[in-house]
Amino acid sequence: MARSGISRLISSVRRSEGHKLRPLSILAFDGTTLGGGRLAMSTAVRAKEEKEPWWREAMDKMRNIGISAHIDSGKTTLTERVLFYTGRIHEIHEVRGRDGVGAKMDSMDLEREKGITIQSAATYCTWNGYQVNIIDTPGHVDFTIEVERALRVLDGAILVLCSVGGVQSQSITVDRQMRRYEVPRLAFINKLDRMGADPWKVLDQARSKLRHHSAAVQVPIGLEEEFQGLVDLVELKAYYFQGSNGEKVVAADIPQNLEALVAEKRHELIEVVSEVDDKLAESFLNDEPISPIDLKMAIRRATVARKFVPFYMGSAFKNKGVQPLLDGVLHYLPCPTEVENFALDQEKSEEKILLSGTPSGPLVALAFKLEEGRFGQLTYLRIYEGVIRKGDFLINVNTGKKIKVPRLVRMHSDEMEDIQEAHAGQIVAVFGVDCASGDTFTDGSVRYTMTSMNVPEPVMSLAVSPVSKDSGGQFSKALNRFQKEDPTFRVGLDPESGQTIISGMGELHLDIYVERIRREYKVDAKVGKPRVNFRETVTQRSDFDYLHKKQSGGQGQYGRVCGYIEPLPMDSPTKFEFDNHIIGQAIPSNFIPAIEKGFREASNSGSLIGHPVENVRVVLTDGASHAVDSSELAFKLAAIYAFRKCYSAAKPVILEPVMKVELKVPTEFQGTITGDINKRKGLIVGNDQEGDDTVVLAHVPLNNMFGYSTALRSMTQGKGEFTMEYLEHSPVSQDVQMQLINAYTATKAAE
Repeated sequence: MARSGISRLISSVRRSEGHKLRPLSILAFDGTTLGGGRLAMSTAVRAKEEKEPWWREAMDKMRNIGISAHIDSGKTTLTERVLFYTGRIHEIHEVRGRDGVGAKMDSMDLEREKGITIQSAATYCTWNGYQVNIIDTPGHVDFTIEVERALRVLDGAILVLCSVGGVQSQSITVDRQMRRYEVPRLAFINKLDRMGADPWKVLDQARSKLRHHSAAVQVPIGLEEEFQGLVDLVELKAYYFQGSNGEKVVAADIPQNLEALVAEKRHELIEVVSEVDDKLAESFLNDEPISPIDLKMAIRRATVARKFVPFYMGSAFKNKGVQPLLDGVLHYLPCPTEVENFALDQEKSEEKILLSGTPSGPLVALAFKLEEGRFGQLTYLRIYEGVIRKGDFLINVNTGKKIKVPRLVRMHSDEMEDIQEAHAGQIVAVFGVDCASGDTFTDGSVRYTMTSMNVPEPVMSLAVSPVSKDSGGQFSKALNRFQKEDPTFRVGLDPESGQTIISGMGELHLDIYVERIRREYKVDAKVGKPRVNFRETVTQRSDFDYLHKKQSGGQGQYGRVCGYIEPLPMDSPTKFEFDNHIIGQAIPSNFIPAIEKGFREASNSGSLIGHPVENVRVVLTDGASHAVDSSELAFKLAAIYAFRKCYSAAKPVILEPVMKVELKVPTEFQGTITGDINKRKGLIVGNDQEGDDTVVLAHVPLNNMFGYSTALRSMTQGKGEFTMEYLEHSPVSQDVQMQLINAYTATKAAE
């Protein structure tokens, strides 16, 4: 085979421009080694070489991205523009537009009414010959799981920041999620047309608050109502956006009044990138001229390696700056084969396996989101390796079930397009597959599972019940469906009152679900007073020595347990620990699991207010058994009574969820707001000035935050806004503890 054949094969092995080739001998597909001058290559290999580029090119020309940000930063508006410029939709509708149509990606009636995104929506489009799969995510902290699962399966992301609001509380949360899943990202400073827009302030905030190693790749031409276009610092060209919807991008020379600023910002860009890219640093230190292509490749290497974040600018609402951002996605974000994805091999005790990310490997796909559609359950899959075809059989590794793919579709918000097959790197949906969120599917040749998502614990509960008795069936159907779709939404039964309790991430989260039960299932639900998920814990060691003995004729019950309970450290990864320190056979080993079960059961309900006990360690040191009367039940009961008896001596305290609250209010209302937070037993931890607004950071008990949105509106004439997210469970004050205990005792007595 000619030399050019080898070089062609080597270049096809390269993942993309700018990637170093590992100095290894390359194994040909038939097992021969390509090396030195000798080369044995079978016809099958030659055929393979001709065939391979179909997917290599398809993979290189694919991007999977998510758009996430703080509430009202313009994520959905930006996605709407992206779909319009790429020809996926033919007219633009605004999120809260007067025409009442609403943005394409907000397909739920509730989303259109409230003007917020509730569910992440997937779509795909084509730009300059590249296929871009996009997931638009919610900004509200109550729907954080939607962002979490989108970032879990994406290769890159766009972090949208408001040029006036800057880096806000939710921007910090989504950035933390991007770090958790090691997602390379671009940032887009939106709303440059608004009063008070200051992109350089936002860039500084990103560096200080988000610890981004970042620099701008564009300079705006004018700001606020004079915002006209952008100067590209890589290509050194000015771009203006003309036409009724900014669809014509016109390149021009840099305006003279900006030349000095552009030179300074380009120098800063090169300097920042060369700090993390050796190749560019060499040229920079040797004072060599840096061409646009060299700079582009250096930015790409640094962005893919997550060492740099390029900052783009524009105004999605005014149709400016979206096309260059799309170019940036193609230039700087990785294709599926450039991202390292690991699976756990279940046959080798969960050994980490690096997936090739190509269609030629065995099939590995992750179900990351479920939706109940018109035709049954719709399962969103991200394919990490291999190919799925309609009619194929898949194995659900988590359950071991074998299932057939009856229908394979690509999603465009709530519309779907049937496809025959899909390969690695794509995001598709399948119908009629029964599974849970986070399940892994393979073709049966391997037993890999993908690592799961981080699911936060719910912090608030509500009691709900259907108004009419006839609609019980529909009501439970709705709850089952929502629980399957959303891992942060939990449904339980209160053992004392027999009420159905729903738990979630906040007031809005639960309100939305109650509203969806009413609309989608036509069931009116009665809602009880919101209930906070308190916890109990112990503060000191307490010993127990309990004998459970019952004689009733025939076989009795006998079990004695001795030991102590003590608090676990606050940062302990486990909430409950059981240690068996018995030496010898004082208690036969077959009864130990029953004792542990008894202690676990007892810790589900503390004696202060009946909430679960956390951060407790039970140590069993001694005990006694009876040859005839001892049984698992006897020891389980002995453990339950022993725990209850020694619990009060361990000085138990009640823990309550404390929320991190960020308030943004006009400065004139600052005094009223801080006074109100103090009244709610909040602790103010930060106070910043942003233009005419004051940003207050506080830690406030969730129990004192009910109905806060209404109170804030009335205190600030509707001008204040706030976001809150769960921070930690911390002990309540002595007076609150007494109030809670008295209220609990009163309700018990009333029953």
